[in-house]
Amino acid sequence: MPVNVVLSVGFVVTWSSGFIGAELGTRNAPATTLLAWRFIILGVAAAAWLAWRARRLSRAAVAWQVLIGLLAQAGYLYGIVVATQLGVPAGTSALIAALQPVAAAVAVGFGDGRRPSTPTVAGLAAGLGGTALVVSGDLGASAPAWAFALPAAAMASLVAATLLQHRVPARHGVRATDALAIQCATSAAVSLAAATATGTLTPPATGEFWAAVAWVIALSTLGGYGFYWAVAKRLGPVGVSGLLYLTPPATALWAWAMFAQAPSVLALVGMGVAAAAVALLARGLQAGAAQRDVQPAAVQADVVGAGAGQHPRHPVEGQP
Repeated sequence: MPVNVVLSVGFVVTWSSGFIGAELGTRNAPATTLLAWRFIILGVAAAAWLAWRARRLSRAAVAWQVLIGLLAQAGYLYGIVVATQLGVPAGTSALIAALQPVAAAVAVGFGDGRRPSTPTVAGLAAGLGGTALVVSGDLGASAPAWAFALPAAAMASLVAATLLQHRVPARHGVRATDALAIQCATSAAVSLAAATATGTLTPPATGEFWAAVAWVIALSTLGGYGFYWAVAKRLGPVGVSGLLYLTPPATALWAWAMFAQAPSVLALVGMGVAAAAVALLARGLQAGAAQRDVQPAAVQADVVGAGAGQHPRHPVEGQP
């Protein structure tokens, strides 16, 4: 099985688990408590790893990953999880997040001066329609109107992080494990400060809460973000964003298995449309790469965060 397929499947499964983890965790504690303990535990492990690796990382490389961590983890997760706590349904958040591929394509187009191919545009449009069908039964809620701005801000934050990661100069690129450790340590500091300021640091003494913490650490953070950056490195910002069209269907299947919430007929139709849209989007990206409309993965530097167009003959110090 091609590596890209394995990474893509792993990304969709683990990334979609985050919506379920948010639901499990906020049933027992505020969002700030869940995120604080998620990242406190990860932060301790990250600090130990970075203490060992510190001498091999430049200040500039660390600064890039701190900024990316603020956007991709702290910015994105607080928007999604707090929205869930306020009553915004997971399906509504997923639909808003499904605007990310369109936003990424527009941002890449403005940044590179390239027009997306017709299959790419068709795939983006079809994916948005498929997502709308999947979550059609989960739209609307009693949440305050301003709460719906949170998933939109979260989506914009993740798009910004993805584009920024794609533009990191090759000389400041770092290994995937180092990047994830720096990002988790950054999120730990933010989450600890937020929970302390709001008086929500003390965790509930329930097994369900700690099961949710374990869930979001193992699946949603280590799995989800690990796969996200691996796929982004190989497929680029639009490619990894396009796979997000499959996360609402995957989330619906998670909810079916976890909460016995069977998907509707419209949701099943939407899953098929979303799958077709991703296939069409992949075709468009491949065609664009062949025409040099997008950067072929083979000429990207083999480090996390290497900018588009950087040639692998400029290695990062300490890289093989």
